[in-house]
Amino acid sequence: MSRIKEFNLPDLGEGLTEGEILAWLVKVGDTIELNQPIVEVETAKAAVEIPAKWAGQVQAIFHPEGSTVEVGTPIIAIDTDPGAGPVEQSTTGAPTTDLPAPSAASLAAVEVAPTEGAVEPGLIGGPAPGGRTAVLVGYGPRTTAAKRRPRKDTTPAASAPAPAAPVQVGPARVSPAPVQPTSVPTVNGNGRSGGPVLAKPPVRKLAKDLGVDLATLTGSGPSGSITREDVQRAAAPAAAEPPTVTTSASSAASFGADREQRIPVKGVRKLTAENMSRSAFTAPHVTEFLTVDVTRAMKALDRLRGRREWRDVRVSPLLLVAKAVLLAVRRHPLVNSSWAGDEIVVKEYVNLGIAAATERGLIVPNIKDAGRLTLRELADAMTDLVQTAKAGKTSPADMSGGTLTITNVGVFGVDTGTPILPPGESAILAFGAVREQPWVHKGKVKPRLVTTLGLSFDHRIIDGELGSKFLRDVGDFLADPEAALLAWT
Repeated sequence: MSRIKEFNLPDLGEGLTEGEILAWLVKVGDTIELNQPIVEVETAKAAVEIPAKWAGQVQAIFHPEGSTVEVGTPIIAIDTDPGAGPVEQSTTGAPTTDLPAPSAASLAAVEVAPTEGAVEPGLIGGPAPGGRTAVLVGYGPRTTAAKRRPRKDTTPAASAPAPAAPVQVGPARVSPAPVQPTSVPTVNGNGRSGGPVLAKPPVRKLAKDLGVDLATLTGSGPSGSITREDVQRAAAPAAAEPPTVTTSASSAASFGADREQRIPVKGVRKLTAENMSRSAFTAPHVTEFLTVDVTRAMKALDRLRGRREWRDVRVSPLLLVAKAVLLAVRRHPLVNSSWAGDEIVVKEYVNLGIAAATERGLIVPNIKDAGRLTLRELADAMTDLVQTAKAGKTSPADMSGGTLTITNVGVFGVDTGTPILPPGESAILAFGAVREQPWVHKGKVKPRLVTTLGLSFDHRIIDGELGSKFLRDVGDFLADPEAALLAWT
């Protein structure tokens, strides 16, 4: 049996069929461990680090960063027994294997990696309950062979010596030329091995914004990857320069002679566009607004922050809004439902979505069964959700199955909005900025902390009365949280 195994792009869940390779976390010649992250892939929902299916040495990488690859397509070749010596080559330069010559039928098929050295149950590619194959999120990979996209013919440069052919598994399809040669990589002037620069997409964007060339940096992160701190240190000497220099240069590079810029629609942006268009033209939206004096709620937050057991907890106004929504759902369960054609599905559980604006676009991860959490557990869950989203590590599972959503437009200084429903949900609440405004309080005009709420709902499910009562309850809680807790719980 061949010791060279090709790792196919796995089904990342939710029936996704392809993913874009954002960054390779390894290079040819690296020794890797089982379950070590080897590549970062962006699907239509999230950026996901994919772990290695086997331990061994990287022999070939088949697709460069920025390429879109179909599920089931080989992306990397791994030598699972590098200690056995170099891979034998035939006289034609192609690697030899222990397997018989491939037939015409086998060459036309995409081969799945052989089963020797089977992965333990529960790991990606290993056995799952019911005889299925485990994938990154849930179960249910496609059972048909992935169709290969036609490739443009490429001719290697005549002046450069041809690299060794990529290692491939016995009777398999003809693999494309690897991105990196199998020879030992050279070392650049900074002491890093040659090849693609290891850096996360947010770090790459930061470097672009600050005008830092990543190729000139030595990474301090795992496997020599470049971190935000590395970029910021490199940009520090130029911090005193006027920002207009970088901005104008960036603008000049972004637009062509026609003074137009074309941005590819893919990944999160593409999925958001499809979902919003589908929702806006299938669910009849109604939006209501309510302006609330939240002075007491803000004072309650201050008292909560002062308690010893809450001093290390992130406490924000959004936490009270989330609690208000969860309590209001208990009083009006139909708000937490979905339209299913000839029936309405009312959910006892609340998977509370929190819309988050990230460098990759708008995403809506959700807190599973949030209605069962205590206030402290809810605060911790929201903190984890936000930090994970900012780091670009939100998984597809965290963005699936939402039942009700909050969008905090107030962080941008906006008073409120008319949000569009996420597909499959019947209500979404916009939380506006909290501002000090003149307000009639106890018969006198006084400066008070005020916010505006905007509730959009599916009029097929929620009529004006139900929507108004739900929004009123959310407002009542924010106006006087202590009294609402005593009255409702």
